[in-house]
Amino acid sequence: MLQNSVWRQYNSENNFREMLVKFSKLNLVDIIEDDKALYGVLKAKLTKKELRLFAMDSAGVSDDEIKAEFSYDDDELEKVKFKLYKKLKQDKVRLDFRATDAYSEDI
Repeated sequence: MLQNSVWRQYNSENNFREMLVKFSKLNLVDIIEDDKALYGVLKAKLTKKELRLFAMDSAGVSDDEIKAEFSYDDDELEKVKFKLYKKLKQDKVRLDFRATDAYSEDI
């Protein structure tokens, strides 16, 4: 599953769930269970550059390689990383990663 995704280009496992928990301040049990659906939400909420940066940074790719990939200097890289992780913490983004409970919608 998700073998040809941007995430898998840089990460050997589909561990984006754990990374989202880490940066979005949600509990693992609250996150969408289906990897494909969760990755779809992640792709919808992040730009292509942000998704690639998230995958590269999570995989431990060096800052020099990231700067070369995106043609950033040190200050630009710091700003885009800050913006990316700030975005993952915002309610309008992070709440979409939560699994919805069918019963709560009927109330």
